[in-house]
Amino acid sequence: MQQLNLPIYEFKTGTSRNGKKTIFDTIRKRFVVLTPEEWVRQNFLRFMIEEKGYPAGLISVEMKVNISGLSQRCDIVCFTKKGKALIIVECKSPKVKITESVFNQAARYNMRLSTQFLIMTNGINHYCCKIDYNRKTVKYLKDIPKFSDIIEG
Repeated sequence: MQQLNLPIYEFKTGTSRNGKKTIFDTIRKRFVVLTPEEWVRQNFLRFMIEEKGYPAGLISVEMKVNISGLSQRCDIVCFTKKGKALIIVECKSPKVKITESVFNQAARYNMRLSTQFLIMTNGINHYCCKIDYNRKTVKYLKDIPKFSDIIEG
């Protein structure tokens, strides 16, 4: 798989019954097919947990959300210790540019979850924004925040 703009991590990999390469997802606790998008998702999960201090127990992967009657899935959702959604992460393949449509996809999920942060990544470029609902503003951040810097109490 392609080298990403993230630290290098070791992963458990395997092969499915139909011969597809798989990677072990420590959040879902199972092997999943290793696509380019999954490679980004698994690396970004490790980055969030190991570098930014997000507790694995407060993370959901491919979480279902209902948007206008349609069931869709958020790539990664991080929660507060009280169970409120805090961050949505939208992952794309390294070959997919992070455009306004990717931001809009995360924003659609956020209409249901009302998180404080949206992150869009293709493993090469990472964009994080903080939403201020009181001021009705969105501010892009220079870095992905640490869990300890954004969690209340």
